[in-house]
Amino acid sequence: MNFISDNLFLLSIAIVSGGALLLPSLQRRGARVSQLQATQYMNQGKTLVLDVRSPEEFATGHLPNSKNIPLKEIESRLKEIEKSKSQVVIAVCASGVRSSSAVGLLNKLGFEKAFSLEGGVAAWQSQGLPIIK
Repeated sequence: MNFISDNLFLLSIAIVSGGALLLPSLQRRGARVSQLQATQYMNQGKTLVLDVRSPEEFATGHLPNSKNIPLKEIESRLKEIEKSKSQVVIAVCASGVRSSSAVGLLNKLGFEKAFSLEGGVAAWQSQGLPIIK
């Protein structure tokens, strides 16, 4: 018991830092798919790959047959993707952070099967999968 009372400050720092490490995994970020699952969906057809990066980032390289609508413009450009509400939509960004936000927004807008690509374009490229420039 003396150890706990003598080191209360150090123990509280350890608990807080452990909680900070677990926080991202506990937050709901929307449904995600791996590169393999995304490839399977894309090969089955009727899948919208929605790249939510800026046009400049999109121009540096993107997934095949992807449509570029930056995250901030999704609501204003909804008509362009509305017909895909009942289809699988895979949101893509550089690392998976913006696409997770896009999935939450798409779910609110009525897209039933919206997913975020785990790791984004960076993970896609690291697996040696095709990129269009």
